[in-house]
Amino acid sequence: MLGRALIDLLETIAPAFVIALLINLFLAQSTYVYGHSMEPSLHTDQRLVIEKVSYKLHPPHRGDIVVIDVETSEIPLIKRVVGLPGETIAIHDNQVFINGQPLEERYLDEVVQRDYGPQQVPEGYIFVLGDNRNASNDSRYFGAVSFDQVIGRAWISYWPLSDLRLFR
Repeated sequence: MLGRALIDLLETIAPAFVIALLINLFLAQSTYVYGHSMEPSLHTDQRLVIEKVSYKLHPPHRGDIVVIDVETSEIPLIKRVVGLPGETIAIHDNQVFINGQPLEERYLDEVVQRDYGPQQVPEGYIFVLGDNRNASNDSRYFGAVSFDQVIGRAWISYWPLSDLRLFR
């Protein structure tokens, strides 16, 4: 009787475990924001679900919030896509420029940005910045990020509940 109960339990738990593992590996996973580099858009300890499918179908878009894996960080980083493959990025006069044109960044608070570039983004790469430019370890320091280093795109913020929202 105990043996049959154990088998029934395993028959229930094993498929659930496999399904959860497959979802986490290929479709979506939960993550949290660590640090202040994405303020005011995201704040430390905020919980997110990132989806991993869309970038298999198309490259990242400017403005996407992505989770990336870079060698210089022990944990994945959360940043905003600013530059796309083939574009030239420069920062001067407290403004980001893409191919010489100012980038409108409504999501930023008042920040003082250090001059950078110009630097061209290689094919197959993106240039990422934190929204809190004064407290962000981003492409200005570790360079452009390969598409292969992108774990996923922020899809939904679910905790705390006051921050519940879908990302575009």
